[in-house]
Amino acid sequence: MNKDFVLKVGSNIKKHREKKNLSQFELAVEIGVTPGAIGNLEVAKNDTSLSRIFDIAKALDVEPYELLK
Repeated sequence: MNKDFVLKVGSNIKKHREKKNLSQFELAVEIGVTPGAIGNLEVAKNDTSLSRIFDIAKALDVEPYELLK
């Protein structure tokens, strides 16, 4: 996967998470993953599935495309 794209998605996740005043732990609990998984997504250590993007978007009250743009 394109590293720049993965970095942008991670940055968008972090931006929207912080905008909603959620910690990585709180977001992780909301979508059923570990806080480390959220951290790894935000710094592009790992990529994720499209279904997980939908879960994250729902938890952050944004449309999925907001995380992908």
